Amino acid sequence: MAAEHRIFTTSVASVYPAYVNKLERKGRTQAELDQVIRWLTGYTAAGLAKVLKNDTDFKTFFAKAPKMNPNRRAITGVICGVRVEDIAEPTMQEIRYLDKLVDELAKGKAMDKVLRTLNA
Repeated sequence: MAAEHRIFTTSVASVYPAYVNKLERKGRTQAELDQVIRWLTGYTAAGLAKVLKNDTDFKTFFAKAPKMNPNRRAITGVICGVRVEDIAEPTMQEIRYLDKLVDELAKGKAMDKVLRTLNA
């Protein structure tokens, strides 16, 4: 069996400031980042704050997410040269979904588009 990717044992808190910096450079906010993380995972604001405070790793973060959003399957496209919808490893796919959402925010996409809001 291949060794687990190091991102799985990386704390969310160690990557979070990089997400914030990337978005703030593009005129987006930490509140918007938190909104997309909560949309994806079902964490409350307090739950997310606890994850960051406790240095929870990515594997645990996604494994213990209160309710992964079923609409996340609508997230498609390429991140790090790989199509997110084609990633076989479930935790890696969840991490890449998050990366894709952050990228879309940074590129100026409207929040309703980022959050796959269906205008039925």
